[in-house]
Amino acid sequence: MKNIVILISGRGSNMEAIVDTCASEQWPARIAAVVSNKASAGGLQFAASRGIATAVLDHKAFETREAFDAELARVIDGYAPDLVVLAGFMRILTEGFVRHYEGRLLNIHPSLLPAFPGLHTHQRAIDAGCKLAGATVHFVTPELDHGPIVAQAAVPVLNDDTEDSLSARVLKQEHVIYPRAVKWFVEDALDLQDGLVRHKAGAAQLLVGD
Repeated sequence: MKNIVILISGRGSNMEAIVDTCASEQWPARIAAVVSNKASAGGLQFAASRGIATAVLDHKAFETREAFDAELARVIDGYAPDLVVLAGFMRILTEGFVRHYEGRLLNIHPSLLPAFPGLHTHQRAIDAGCKLAGATVHFVTPELDHGPIVAQAAVPVLNDDTEDSLSARVLKQEHVIYPRAVKWFVEDALDLQDGLVRHKAGAAQLLVGD
């Protein structure tokens, strides 16, 4: 039974998808805790309603990013995590934190990495004339929005798309591929070699949506 700790900063819709899928598919895992850097994060109420432990660590109470990350790691480690999942956790993490969880820290980014790291990914895809947009689940490395790719979902960019409409369609696919990627980790189904991730049984790591 693997322990999963999920970090959020807001509503935590990807966290909800992971929690629900873990329960419905009866993974050999448990969501040990949901941790947020904001007490106002809506996802905390959802987690508590499911009987999941929650914790809040306000980054504003720390003088440095390093001090916050050190305390965050201490809180996370109290739940003995096998996997730490970033689900809309809006903090740039220090190299020390990332190295501490190397190989067991996942993130989802709303673009087809390595394209469009950072913010405003959907508008940037539209402005660039991209015909496909999407989301990427990846292992976290010290370089922002980079790291070995576990799974991707692609959707077409429509002629009348706005940032909001494209975001909504991509988010729908995020709720599919993120739980799937977490399940693969839990099942020890992933092989990470030389910066490339392969599913040991050859499962498709690309989802094409509407």
